[in-house]
Amino acid sequence: MNVVVIGCGVVGAAIAYELSQVKGISVTVVDKHQPATASTGAALGVLMGIISHKIKGNAWRMRLHSIQRYETWIPELEALTGRSIPYNRQGILMLLSEVEEMSKWEKLVDTRRSQGFPLEIWNAEQIKNVCPQIDTEKNRTAIYSPSDRQVNPTALTLALVEAAQHRGVTFKFGVNVLGAEPQNSAGSSAPSTQHCMETTEGTISADWFVIASALGSSLLTAQLKQMIDIRPVLGQALHMRLERSLGNLNFQPVITGDDVHIVPTGNGDYWVGATVEFPSNENDIPPNQELLESVRKRALAFCPDLAKAKIIRTWTGLRPRPEGRPAPIIGKLPGFSNILLATGHYRNGVLLAPATADTIREMIISNI
Repeated sequence: MNVVVIGCGVVGAAIAYELSQVKGISVTVVDKHQPATASTGAALGVLMGIISHKIKGNAWRMRLHSIQRYETWIPELEALTGRSIPYNRQGILMLLSEVEEMSKWEKLVDTRRSQGFPLEIWNAEQIKNVCPQIDTEKNRTAIYSPSDRQVNPTALTLALVEAAQHRGVTFKFGVNVLGAEPQNSAGSSAPSTQHCMETTEGTISADWFVIASALGSSLLTAQLKQMIDIRPVLGQALHMRLERSLGNLNFQPVITGDDVHIVPTGNGDYWVGATVEFPSNENDIPPNQELLESVRKRALAFCPDLAKAKIIRTWTGLRPRPEGRPAPIIGKLPGFSNILLATGHYRNGVLLAPATADTIREMIISNI
C-alpha cells in the first residue's frame, strides 16, 4: 500500500514516522519547502496538556495521548538518529491573575488527581522559594504542572524525518503539489477513488493521500472541489539572552501567564512569545511591533530581570486556524474515500502531532 503525505511540518513528519512502522506500507512525503520551515519552525513547542482545562472528550484524549507518547518518542528518536532533541522535563508554571476564579483550578486539581496526574496550586511563598526570578508582589498564585513539557519543534521534526528515512520513507522537498481533479462521475455522490495528484515533478500515484500542509491545505482542497477554509494567524516571538539563567539553575520550567510563554533554552537564553495577530485585509498580516513589545512587557511583569536581556532575534510564523470550525481538522476529505486531512491545528500542532499521527495511522491500517 502506498501513502503520500503532503506537508512536512511536525504533523506531516510525525505521520510519516508512525506509518513507517507499519509493515506493508510505503510512504512518500512531499513539500515545497524544507522540513519545519513554516508554522513548525516558528512554534515555541510548549506542550500544555495536563494544565489545560480539557477534561473529557476527544480534545482531552488527544492531549493525554500526545503527552504520554512524547515520553517514549524523544528517547526513541534520539536512539534511532543519534540526534539530541532539546526537551524540557521540568514542567510548566502558570502564573494566575488576581481575577481568576480559584474554584475552577481547585476542581481541575481534583480531576487530574483522579486521572493520576499531579497538579499543584502554589502561593507567593512557594513561588519565591523555587522560582526567585518571579515578581511575587504582582504574581501571587500559580499552578504547577510537573507532567507537561516543552520541546524544540525544529529539532523534533528533523529527528522525525531522519528516523522515518531510516525506516524507508522517501522525502521529496522542493516539490509543489499542483492539485488534482475529482474522478467521480458527473452527478455522482459516491466517494471518489482519486489515485493521483499532479506535482512539479509529475504525477504521484498512491492508495492514500494525507493533506498535512497547514495553510496550503485550503488551496489543495479547493482544487478538489471541497474547500476547507483555513486562515492564517500571525505570531511573533523573541529570542532573549542573559549572562546566566534566571533563578534556580536546577529548576527551569516554562513560565506562562497572560497568554505569554517564557521558555528557557539553556545558558541564559529564553524564547518569549507569542503574539496573536489576525489578518486585517484578506490574508495579509504585517507584523505589529507594538504587539511584540506588549508581549515583552508582559514577560517583564513576571520576570523583571529579563529587562537586562539582549534581544538576539525576533521571528514570525503563520498558524493555520480553521474558519468556523474547531481545530484541528482530522478525517476524510468529504467526497473522497482515500484522501485524509490532518491540518488546521492552529496553536497546538506540536502538542497534538503524536495523537494526530496515530489517528491517521489507525484510519489507514483499518482499511488494509
